[in-house]
Amino acid sequence: MTGSIGMLYDQLRPEERLLIEAAKRKSLKLGLHDSEKLYLNINKMDQEELFEEIVLQRCLSYFRSVHLTSLLENKGITVINSSKIASVCGNKLLASIKLEEANIPTPHTVVAFSIEAALKALDEIGYPAVLKPIIGSWGRLIAPLRDIESAKAILEDRENMFPIYQIYYIQEMIQRPSRDIRCFVIGNSVVAAIYRYAPKDDWRTNTARGGHVESCKVTSNMEELALRAAEVFGEGVYGVDMMESENGLTIHEVNYATEFRNSVPATGVDIPGLMLDFAIQKVRK
Repeated sequence: MTGSIGMLYDQLRPEERLLIEAAKRKSLKLGLHDSEKLYLNINKMDQEELFEEIVLQRCLSYFRSVHLTSLLENKGITVINSSKIASVCGNKLLASIKLEEANIPTPHTVVAFSIEAALKALDEIGYPAVLKPIIGSWGRLIAPLRDIESAKAILEDRENMFPIYQIYYIQEMIQRPSRDIRCFVIGNSVVAAIYRYAPKDDWRTNTARGGHVESCKVTSNMEELALRAAEVFGEGVYGVDMMESENGLTIHEVNYATEFRNSVPATGVDIPGLMLDFAIQKVRK
């Protein structure tokens, strides 16, 4: 479908509904594709007719996103964001490697593959620290390691989970205000930023966990750092998360399928409309 735009999803969340509404305002036909109802024949390569020239990838599932995007790209379809971007950004360890290579400030991070090695790593980082799954979102299974007793208990619990949770990705706990910052990068522009505040009785700032947001003025430092972080992975649409540490701003995550339901009313910026404009530019090229 030359000159058209589609959207892949597995749940129609508020973000996807906002994109649909933005397309209507722009009189833009947006093809909708429920990934749970799709099947693609690898050996038969004429199924690109089912899809548009440019497709927005909005699947929640990391594995579904990466593999479905790879199939579409193999058929010559441009996907925003690409499988290369998703596969690296969606894996905290791989993302950390890329950010470190580019000299982007990030928390001190160590990776271990056994409880014994993880405890030795914690001796290096010091307590408190943070244990994160290398793949996951919404702050799920992120655990504070306050001392050696809590660390042993949490690590032993992970030993009984799926093997991916036995890759122990551990970061220093940054001393910061009870908030972090998310900058929205579309193409080569920072279009908006928000403060994300942790909910009562929690230290995580994820809005999916009840945190609230406020508009944040984009400073030159924020803009420069967010654009540098996005550039590491390639042109696309990102939510770049950073913290205010004693040593300045530090990046702790770059989201490849960022949420924005609370950010649009907080900032007054039409983020879904700008995402569609970015896709339209790709079509015109």
